[in-house]
Amino acid sequence: MGRYLNPGTVNFEEALNSNIYIDKTEMIQYINSVVKTKQKYMCVSRPRRFGKTMATDMLCAYFGKCESKKLFEDLKIAKLENWDRYINRFDVVKLVMTDFIKVDQVVSKGIEKMTQRLLEELSEEYPEVKYDAEDLPYSMDKFFRKSGKQFVIIIDEWDVVFRACKEDKDGQRFYLDFLRDWLKDQEFVALAYMTGILPVKKYGQHSALNMFREFSIITPMQLAPYTGITEEEVQKICKEYGRSYEKIKEWYNGYDITDVIPPDPNYSLQNSTVDELKPRHYSIYSPLSVIEAVSSGVVQNYWNKTETYEALAEYIRMNLDGLKDSVALLMDGGRVKVTVSKYQNDMTSFNGSNDVLVMLIHLGYLGYDAETKEVFIPNREILDEFKASTESEEWVDTFKSFRKSEELLEATWNANEEKVSRILEWFHDFAENKTYNSEAALLYAIQMAYYAGQRYYTTIQELDTGKGYADLCYLPSPKNPDKPALLIELKYNRSVEVADDQIRRKEYLQKMEHYKGNILIISVNYNKDVKSEEYMHHVCRIERG
Repeated sequence: MGRYLNPGTVNFEEALNSNIYIDKTEMIQYINSVVKTKQKYMCVSRPRRFGKTMATDMLCAYFGKCESKKLFEDLKIAKLENWDRYINRFDVVKLVMTDFIKVDQVVSKGIEKMTQRLLEELSEEYPEVKYDAEDLPYSMDKFFRKSGKQFVIIIDEWDVVFRACKEDKDGQRFYLDFLRDWLKDQEFVALAYMTGILPVKKYGQHSALNMFREFSIITPMQLAPYTGITEEEVQKICKEYGRSYEKIKEWYNGYDITDVIPPDPNYSLQNSTVDELKPRHYSIYSPLSVIEAVSSGVVQNYWNKTETYEALAEYIRMNLDGLKDSVALLMDGGRVKVTVSKYQNDMTSFNGSNDVLVMLIHLGYLGYDAETKEVFIPNREILDEFKASTESEEWVDTFKSFRKSEELLEATWNANEEKVSRILEWFHDFAENKTYNSEAALLYAIQMAYYAGQRYYTTIQELDTGKGYADLCYLPSPKNPDKPALLIELKYNRSVEVADDQIRRKEYLQKMEHYKGNILIISVNYNKDVKSEEYMHHVCRIERG
């Protein structure tokens, strides 16, 4: 038994001997199905403390050259057909990349040290093989041809180079090229299984490791039920320990994931039924938090044992294109649309707030709804982390603005024209007039004022009515059908009468026939020449349509 080559069963046995052990061995059945196939490359990414390392210990015990069959005979995997197909059949290499990649060290030096140590252990196991100390792929191929045993290669913390060496772009590329040359299309690889927080790094739409299939917290696919502790598993251990399931659920539930498999672009529905493509949903809990709470009986925030709140604060403080406003909305129970495909899977390449929000999904700070493409704060534990990260004075104005936006919504729903005008004036003063120099800028400012509406509405700019375009339209989301639709027409240095007349003359309401009887028509004019000390720049008229 070596440290890197065939590390054995010690770590897996420790898990089995623990007071609370959640049996996830059934995932081996799926992994067995890809061993020695073109799908043998797996990258499993999810937040810290979601059981990634425990799974690697289990795979080492199952595949490695050791006597481990008895350990599995009483576990779930043993109830499945042909479960022992590959047990103890391979040489297993397990590497924890944090042992080699250091923040103050050149990446190539770390890879050199890893190569040296691994080849030393291989030469001890197969002393008759002459290897090349500077060529790991060539050397491992020689060991394979001598022993006749393929390798199962398990890499934990694979993404450390993107977390510890964030700015070292050359080191990152060197590392990706090394992994590609070592693993891709190599006969000695029976399975390559990598785990980390981040999915495989992309450059543009491509990756040096394009042979890997991604099993992330966003698209866990076949590994969805093994991504964390499921609701049924939490209920079971709460019952065993006499703990309140409802309290555990309130604090730690909220990561809703699906096992939907992205369809092949060439796939034809004619070959299948629609039911086959329907995803199954799983409510996933963080294993660390649940096990700590159930074991101790103390339900509290255990997340700070994984990542400090400063890490979260660092990213949301960036305030890329209004990120702070999105955070305020999320903390109020709202949701924000994201596009997950744009994120480059590192911790520095941010092109806007979207990329930061997607990264926070991978870090576990946000949940993701695959059907609506929205992010949200999953539970009370994570909300505590956001609160701790937004306590500084720099957040005072953000939250004040958000509360004003909520107040504006209430005033609009109540058709309180004077209050709506006054709050719009407040946003005008809050922005220090910087956003008010044209009708287009006025549109932007009104959207900012109604920002809290994202919790209840879908926003449409320039709604095509057939005879013209309405400036702003807020349509109630399916979860809020009781809210009135909002149709907003803006004028700059004109009058509310002109705005109102345009709405009716161009038959905007016909386009919203579905909401008839529950529409608020909001006409807003901004007069730039009015002196604010005399009366307000904004005049608002609200009518029900």
